[in-house]
Amino acid sequence: MSEAFVLGVDIGGTKVAAGLVNARGQIVRRSRVPMAATGDAESGLAAVLAAIGELLAASAESVRGIGICSPGPLDPRGGVIINPPNLPCWRNFPLAERVRAYYNVPVKVDNDANAAGLAEVLWGAARGYSNVFYATVGTGIGSGIILDGKILHGRTGAAGEAGHMGIDMHGPKCPCGKKGCVEVLASGPAIARRARQKLGSHSSSLMHHLAGGDLQAVNGEIVSRAAQQGDVLAREVIDETLDVLAYWLGNVIDFQEPEVIVMGGGVSTALAPYLEDIRRRWTGNVVNPWPDKVPLLLAHYGEEAGIAGAAALCE
Repeated sequence: MSEAFVLGVDIGGTKVAAGLVNARGQIVRRSRVPMAATGDAESGLAAVLAAIGELLAASAESVRGIGICSPGPLDPRGGVIINPPNLPCWRNFPLAERVRAYYNVPVKVDNDANAAGLAEVLWGAARGYSNVFYATVGTGIGSGIILDGKILHGRTGAAGEAGHMGIDMHGPKCPCGKKGCVEVLASGPAIARRARQKLGSHSSSLMHHLAGGDLQAVNGEIVSRAAQQGDVLAREVIDETLDVLAYWLGNVIDFQEPEVIVMGGGVSTALAPYLEDIRRRWTGNVVNPWPDKVPLLLAHYGEEAGIAGAAALCE
């Protein structure tokens, strides 16, 4: 009997990526099409169906389910996309139902951080653990909480938004509307913003050279590279970021006491050299008597976390 695959679909504001995923979490075939995020609801659906159709047209394998990652807010139980800011084409749109009508297989929908966390538990860095906190650090900061091997959805499906945990009530305003969220203090744009502010009076910093003299080109990767090469100003920015993340994750340990914390997202690669440093720093920010027993691991899935996560929803 041939192996039955799961199809994972990752929807973003500009693209829809899909992949055929086997039972070991390996992505064996991929497709990618533009997303009609600003069109009408049917145009958005057509983009999703095009990515799926392109993949299936090139595949002889059978598909036993379709998982979809979409920006929220959404209802994972009903598969309804409620009102994501970067997908204005969909408002209370029954995405799972509409896709199921075309392919007649089970369709699951969830947000990207929840799904990526589940993929790490099933196939990635958190394999073997059932109580996991997954953090994705990139343009924003998202999170997924896995308890007893299952996503914690809460009463309505909106649980797990720890990236919008307020850690400074007098801090800057986050795009979500709250003040002092960890996202507005430690995401990629936050790191870059803090570096640019400091560079205004430190023209000799290596970050200037790495950015080609363009302050607007400074990002988390440049800050990390400069810090590793001994740039004092860049290391100052990194230290401030590590303090924020350690304080936040210390709160997570007190609240959830996960077996392991996994960090993914676009900025995680830049922060990879500092994971043990974060663990050392959170020791002084917890009530829990065993914070040193919680590993902090880099996620297994990188840019394809959305595809793998979407597929994990069907397992």
